[in-house]
Amino acid sequence: MEFDKIYQQVISRLTAELSPHLTYHSVAHTKYVLKKAIYIAEKENLPQIELELLKIAALYHDVGFIFGPENHEEKGCEIMRNDLFNYGFSETQIEEIAEMIRATKIPQEPTSHAARILADADLEYLSTTLFEEVGEYLFQELRHFIPEFTRKKWNDIQVNFIGNHKYHTSFCKRYKEFRKINNLNKLKAQMGVI
Repeated sequence: MEFDKIYQQVISRLTAELSPHLTYHSVAHTKYVLKKAIYIAEKENLPQIELELLKIAALYHDVGFIFGPENHEEKGCEIMRNDLFNYGFSETQIEEIAEMIRATKIPQEPTSHAARILADADLEYLSTTLFEEVGEYLFQELRHFIPEFTRKKWNDIQVNFIGNHKYHTSFCKRYKEFRKINNLNKLKAQMGVI
């Protein structure tokens, strides 16, 4: 598997083609999700062959944002499919990667172990000390596209989203869920909700 070449190709394309207004769906986000996908996969004992496909799915999961936010998962699948045929991936492998990319679409509905890992890696920040900082990147990105978007509206969306979000892997359920709830409670406290 030529992961290093694929990594360079995707990161170069994202760097060159992503809008600078994408303060959340950025190259840094893609690298973070890749790192967390590998980490969660290790904790979940994902077989090496599936890990290789997961890493590629993590790289491509937001590449569709090059063409904008609408239906970006499917756009990313098209880009991935075109790229990976050049590397000799089978149709089955390409479909497995596409399934993982689609698992990051909100609401998340992963259908395989590897897809559950990528879905959790994509939203792992909800359970970390980076929660406020990363949330601010997303707020600023949304404000660019919707100038009338207010912080109150954003906080309401976050409370609702996090309150309904569930991690999918055993590792994240055990080690991340309670940290996410702590971040939710801090947000509610800042809002004066609790």
